[in-house]
Formats: sequence, C-alpha cells, structure tokens
Amino acid sequence: MNQKPRRPRRKPLDPARRAAFDVLRAVSERDAYPNLALPALLRERGITGRDAAFATELTYGTCRTRGLLDAVIGAAAGRTPEAIDPVLLDLLRLGTYQLLRTRVETHAAVSTTVEQAAIEFDSARAGFVNAVLRTISGRDEKAWVDELAPDPAADPVGHAAFVHAHPRWIAQAFADALGAAAGELDAVLASDDERPQVHLAARPGALTAEELAEAVHGTVGRYSPYAVYLPSGDPGELPAVRDGQALVQDEGSQLVARALTLAPVDGDTGRWLDLCAGPGGKTALLAAVAAGRDARVTAVEPSAHRADLVEENTRGLPVEVLRVDGRQTGLEPGFDRVLVDVPCTGLGALRRRPEARWRRRPADIPALTRLQRELLEAAIALTRPDGVVLYATCSPHLAETVGVVADALRRHPVSALDTRPLFEPAGDLGDGPYVQLWPHRHGTDAMFAAALQVG
Repeated sequence: MNQKPRRPRRKPLDPARRAAFDVLRAVSERDAYPNLALPALLRERGITGRDAAFATELTYGTCRTRGLLDAVIGAAAGRTPEAIDPVLLDLLRLGTYQLLRTRVETHAAVSTTVEQAAIEFDSARAGFVNAVLRTISGRDEKAWVDELAPDPAADPVGHAAFVHAHPRWIAQAFADALGAAAGELDAVLASDDERPQVHLAARPGALTAEELAEAVHGTVGRYSPYAVYLPSGDPGELPAVRDGQALVQDEGSQLVARALTLAPVDGDTGRWLDLCAGPGGKTALLAAVAAGRDARVTAVEPSAHRADLVEENTRGLPVEVLRVDGRQTGLEPGFDRVLVDVPCTGLGALRRRPEARWRRRPADIPALTRLQRELLEAAIALTRPDGVVLYATCSPHLAETVGVVADALRRHPVSALDTRPLFEPAGDLGDGPYVQLWPHRHGTDAMFAAALQVG
C-alpha cells in the first residue's frame, strides 16, 4: 500500500520573533500601541533576557522603519505593499528589518520568515516570501537607499525622510520648524531612532535630584533642577517612584511645568490651574512647588481614566481634580497661573512611540489645531489680568505651535513674554520669544512653550 509522502514539519518562529510578529499584527489589525502591547506580551509569555531584548529590537525597529521597509519590499516584489496580503506583509517587514538593520545571519532571517509563511498560509506563499527576501538580501541598506531614495540635490527633505524612515510630511514639518537651522534635519530625524534615556523627576519637597541620583545610581540632569537620568532598569520598580517621591517624566516636560512657576506674576494669590492635566506628571510637579508657596492647583481632565491617574500621581498634594472639558469648565475666572498643555500630534515624542510616525496623517492637523485654539482661548478667559498662561505642546509643527499662539495674540487681550529665560539654564532654544526644545540638541522631547500675559 503506497503512503503519501509526509509534508516536512514546519518549525514555528522562536519566542522573540513570534512576540515581535504578534505585536506587528496587533498594530496592523487593531491600531495597538507597541510600547504597551510588547511589555505585556513579554510578561505573559515569560520572555526575558536576550530574547526580550531581541523581541524589543525587532518590534520597535520594524515599526519605526516601516516606510523604508515597504519601499524595499515593493521594489523587490514588483508590486505595491498594498497589493500584498497584510499578514505576509508584516512577515516580510520582520524579515527585511533583520536583513537590513541587524546582524542576524541572512539564512536565519530568511528561513525563519519563510517557515512562518508556510505555517500561516501554504508553500506557494512561502515561496513568494523566500523570493522577495532573497532579492532583498542581495544588497545592503545603503544600496537600496541609493536606488530608491529621492535625489538629495533635487529633494533634500524627501531624501532625508527616506533615509531616516519618516513620512515626508513630518520631515517637512521639522524642516519648517528648524527654519534657518534646517541643516539639522538629518540630526533631528536620526534622534527619533535612538532609544530615549529614562528621565526621572525628584518631587520638590520630598527629595533633591542629588539624593534621587544617589539612590538610583543615576546622573543629575543638565537643565531641570529636579531631573535625574536613569542608566538602566525598570523605573517602575524603584522605591522612590513607587512611594511617590519621584516621577518618570521627560526633562522637557519638567522644564515646561517649572517655567509656569517661574513666570513673573505680581500679587500671586495661589490659584493655579492645569487645564489639560492627564495623566498628571506636570500637575504633580506644579503642585509640589505650589505646596511650598501656599498655593493650590486645580486640575482639569475630561477622561475618567486619565483623571484617576492625575489623582494617583498627586496624592498628598494640594490638588483638586475636576472631570470636565477644559473648554467648558464652569470655573470662576481669576487664576494667577494657567498651564494648557494641549492634545497634539505628538510629533515631538516619536522616539517614544515607534509606530506613531506612520499612524499620524496631515489630515489630523486641522481638528487638533481647532481644539488647541479653543483650549487656549478658555485658558486666557480663566486667567486674571496680569496673570500668565503657559501654552505647551509636544510637537514642533508650526500649525500647532506659533500658529495657535499667533491666533490668540490676534483675537485676545494677551501679550507674548520672552519664554526663554524661564527655561534657563537650557540654551539654543530658538529666536524667541517662544521656546522650542529638540531631542538632538537637548536630549528631551521636542516640547514647544509660549508664555502669554493677560492684559
């Protein structure tokens, strides 16, 4: 009796590659956030050590470089990425990233990806994946970039965007914000691919930055008097963070909160307002300073979950949390200091959100800028004469920064203060009167801030 030949047993992806692939699918299918999905998956599956590090590199790297990977895949496949099955496309992205951006051997990168394609589909699809990856492996990243990137002489912004795997519109937005310093565009885009250092904030009145640095074996920050740079490890496991004596907070955000407390306000009565408070990091810093000045902070946050986080982060501090829309708070006007850190595109923190550069669209800008103008208008209306509003956003996009502020200056009784002295000792902040931080210059998120005095 003749027996059918057994099909070769397929070997599934190893735990690290499997974790990366599953997160890529979650991002593609459900718009998941890899910086949240991956740590949870690693804990659930007990993946640690080198495997966890490899999974992290594959996941975040593939998410960051998706545009470049898709261009290479499309050229090698002879079809657009949109014409490729989404599951196969994620597998190809995972394999291509290993070929172009890691030291993984070609055989391992190709064979593991092909095997998974056979498991997910069939031998025909696996053969397609094999052919595409073999074509890609014939050249290194530089050779592919030289072939596919726009001409640097004819389109320098487009070339930089392709080389550094950013959508062109984002690269153009950064170039516009840099202005005369547009020659720094490559450095800005490159900084988005660097793993950001963890910054802690020592809570004023609880412990000093020097004490925190000693306790966590870190380094005192360059600019914020509260900042400590953490060399490694999980900050959530630190006793000072668990006890509420310190926060995990980018130094740029610390400088924004501190700037409001330094703004010149005659006759400060101690009524301070954080109009967009969630999740409460800046609120906590404001309130810790307020506690030493007999001041109180009113924190406004419409999202129930984020409002809960504000309460958790400010426990024991002089803070009242209101769960209302910042545009319609019902609050009595007369606040001395108002922070309005508005919702935005988040283009200033792309290094922390590897997929965000591909998730955002230029079409997002109009609705966001409308909301930003309305929140700033509400902040101005709640501020007393001679009080100060600090407008802040984690984006350098001109429409979200100087555009919103210029609109307020035209339509409301406010004048612009020189914000730069409020950020000392940080320098190289732009031409003023506003402040623009940059990751490649300051090691912070690209925070924008403008101090406005109400007439």
